[in-house]
Amino acid sequence: MMIVFDNPVMHVVDYPAQDAVEVIDKRVNKGVLMRNGAAERFRSELKALVSGDPDIEAFDALLDEYQTLLSQPAIYH
Repeated sequence: MMIVFDNPVMHVVDYPAQDAVEVIDKRVNKGVLMRNGAAERFRSELKALVSGDPDIEAFDALLDEYQTLLSQPAIYH
């Protein structure tokens, strides 16, 4: 497990051994654990986004594409 991204909009944790990525939308405190192809697609889109000079709205737009998947309440320990 490794935290790969954290900003005011989202928190992303990668689980390489399980080929999974967990994404938390901080705006609504909900998240999703994506595996396999979905995880790879999200990793790729996030990498492309951060390789430029993104603003907060760009991160909002990325998460909006995955909004229907973000259904699990985020519980912070």
